[in-house]
Amino acid sequence: MLALAGSCWLLLAPAERAADVLIGRIMRGQRKYALRAVAGSALAVLAMTGCASSSKPAASGAAATGAAASGAAASGAATGSVTSPAVVATAAGSMGTFLADGAGRTLYLWLGDSSSTSMCTGQCAKYWPPLLTAGAPTASGMATSNLLSTSKRADGTTQVTYAGHPVYYFSGDKAAGATGGQGKNAFGYLWWVVSPAGAGITSGGSSGSPSAAATTQGGRY
Repeated sequence: MLALAGSCWLLLAPAERAADVLIGRIMRGQRKYALRAVAGSALAVLAMTGCASSSKPAASGAAATGAAASGAAASGAATGSVTSPAVVATAAGSMGTFLADGAGRTLYLWLGDSSSTSMCTGQCAKYWPPLLTAGAPTASGMATSNLLSTSKRADGTTQVTYAGHPVYYFSGDKAAGATGGQGKNAFGYLWWVVSPAGAGITSGGSSGSPSAAATTQGGRY
């Protein structure tokens, strides 16, 4: 910015001198030279206008960069964030009553977990996302509050546990009440929907939607 201001001042100084010459020559009646001085002054003014306008895009670019950074920060803060306590409720289907979240999405336990600390990470957590919470989870419906607790995951987030089991969603469930993960053998162990007592419900099969027929499915996800 200092370099730009300096170069503009170098252009301004001759313009001032040209103006002085103009006045003097007009007063002495030297019109020919006065016209040349006018032309020189006009060129100097145009150059100064160019200096002023050349500084504006830099300021606008800096503002745009700042706005983009703020937007990215806001987006990053929102993405994947959990800001409220999770709700563990119940839903009913062909397998009876089972655990769901506050929006009715089915919750599962995984036999690969041998304690309240989840062993489902990486690709496993991509297909079987954990139920996360900010603060103590709450119970609704036939869920029992004293069976609710939490455990820390490897990435530092807090996962809800029920009767000592970390609980998860199934990424293939696209609607409330869907039980598409029921009975799947994925990542080496079986996945079951969870009863209000905290045990895996092993009867019945998966259902891609609340009204779909129950059929046992296996395979890796």
